[in-house]
Formats: sequence, structure tokens, C-alpha cells
Amino acid sequence: MEERFTREQGETLVALARKSIQEKLGVLGSPDPKVDKALQDEAFKARAGTFVTLTIGKELRGCIGSLEARDSITEGVRHNAVNAAFRDPRFPALKKNELDRIHIEVSVLTDPKPLPYSSAEDLLSKLRPGVDGVIIRQGFSAATFLPQVWEQLPDKEDFLEHLCMKAGLPRDAWRKSKPEVETYQVQYFDEGI
Repeated sequence: MEERFTREQGETLVALARKSIQEKLGVLGSPDPKVDKALQDEAFKARAGTFVTLTIGKELRGCIGSLEARDSITEGVRHNAVNAAFRDPRFPALKKNELDRIHIEVSVLTDPKPLPYSSAEDLLSKLRPGVDGVIIRQGFSAATFLPQVWEQLPDKEDFLEHLCMKAGLPRDAWRKSKPEVETYQVQYFDEGI
């Protein structure tokens, strides 16, 4: 994927995510005029899907995002940071004493594109581990995994089975019922840049 943002711009997005969580917790860090000025960059006014992922150690602590480019990147990061910290239904709301332990990652997505395939084997051959985020849809069920999930699930079949289960589908739905599949790419930044 073409690099849309510089490292410095990525650091700004991660700082924005942390600041948004701190504000929601009522923990006011010292103002950072450098970040506030950097957020005026026109690049952040563009619309794109964004995800914010929180971890403590290597364990997921929250991950919320939007696949569609509904909001500006700035608004998407703000909104998704707060939702990842306080509204991910898999976890209790983040507490103040966890704030210093969370690690924040921000992903900016390309627009999802349909991935046509003729069979389960064809689908497997078209997936690009570590490159593509994958969306699976069938009926009212849908789920996505960011490209970073390939690090935990490098086997294509395992990846698809876990994605189907996340969507509430049978683990072999990708093989038996030909669900709709879309792919996208991300540029991501974290506090370890």
C-alpha cells in the first residue's frame, strides 16, 4: 500500500487517540501545542475508515473502528479511541489505573473492495497474509480482521475460520456457503514508532 502518511503524522494520530481517552477519563495531560498544530494538516480532514486498537502487554484491551469513510480521519480517531476504551462490548470500560499501561495503535484504511472468488480454494489463493484486512458478510452477519491479525493467525484457513466465528457464522461458512468477501489495506501507527 502506498504510504499516505508520514511517521510524524502517524505520531500525531496516536497522540490524538491517547488525548481523547485521557479527556474522557478526566485526566488532563499538559497541552501539546505541537500536536494541536499538526492536527490542522489538511491530510487529516480527508475521510477514511479508521480503527483504534488498545492492548495491555500483548493482550487485546479494546478495538473499535469504522470500515466506511464516514468521518474525517481526525474525527474517526477521536471517536474510535473513546469507543475502544469504553464501549467495546468484549471488555469492561477502561479505568484510570490502566491508562499508563495501555498501548495504542491507530489504523487508517483504504476503501474496502469486493474480492470475487469461485471456490474456497480460489479464495485461499487470493488472500494476502499481512497485507489485506478481510471483511466477511453473510445475511445480517459480518466481521472484519485488520491485516495485523495475520500475525496471530498466519494460516489462511485458521484466519477465515476465526473470522467466520467472529461474525457469528459456522467456522466453515467460508468453505461451504460462499459468503461475500471484501479486502482493504491499512497504514498503521503505534506508540512504539
